[in-house]
Amino acid sequence: MQPKVPEITALFWLVKILTTGMGEATSDYLGSINVAVAIAVGALGFVLALWLQLRTRRYVTAVYWFAVAMVAVFGTMVADALHVFGLPYEVTTAGYAVLLAMVFYRWQRAEGSVSIHSITTRRREVYYWLTVLATFALGTAVGDLSAASLGLGFASSGIFFALVIAVPLIGYRMRWMSEVIAFWFAYVLTRPLGASVADYLGKDHSMRGLGLGDGTVAGLSAVLIILLVGYLARSGTDVQRPSATPALPA
Repeated sequence: MQPKVPEITALFWLVKILTTGMGEATSDYLGSINVAVAIAVGALGFVLALWLQLRTRRYVTAVYWFAVAMVAVFGTMVADALHVFGLPYEVTTAGYAVLLAMVFYRWQRAEGSVSIHSITTRRREVYYWLTVLATFALGTAVGDLSAASLGLGFASSGIFFALVIAVPLIGYRMRWMSEVIAFWFAYVLTRPLGASVADYLGKDHSMRGLGLGDGTVAGLSAVLIILLVGYLARSGTDVQRPSATPALPA
């Protein structure tokens, strides 16, 4: 197969952060209406999106980002579900970290590389999406741990993760962090960063938010994602080139 993931550019990171915020707001909004409906929409959307993605033979912008968006919604629901059983955020964060490490270990052992530029076989693609799902679950738990357990709130958590996400950028630029490690480090952090911003914008004033509403934030995020994905699809700047190497935006 041709590479099934996009070129890593500044727009990639922007759309990725928007999808995390959209997933958080959408999950919370649907859950506030009806939990059963939220689970059905999240699960069915997740299955449909991955079915479309796995059946393509090359990278298709709209199909790929639809899959990421549905993973964002479903991953948020999976991570939040464990809290219903009373598990503390510290436990879920540690558990998802172990899960992600296990996926990376199996992927590295089976394929010899976890680079996104090696996604040219079905097995590697399956490992890739398992990793993406695990990063969303871990990022959700980390964001909740920061905002709730550590008491930082949504705004302070957003600022914190915006600063921390500079670590892989600096590490990659200074050459003391490999491009693969830098990419996945930043990828995990986009989840709590986007979710913290979405929660700050959508949650009520009593929760130290701006009170715009989860539905409003989800809708606005979706519109921005559609516009940016449309631009990428039209311009073709997100298609991997043979000599491309993953880079973090300056």
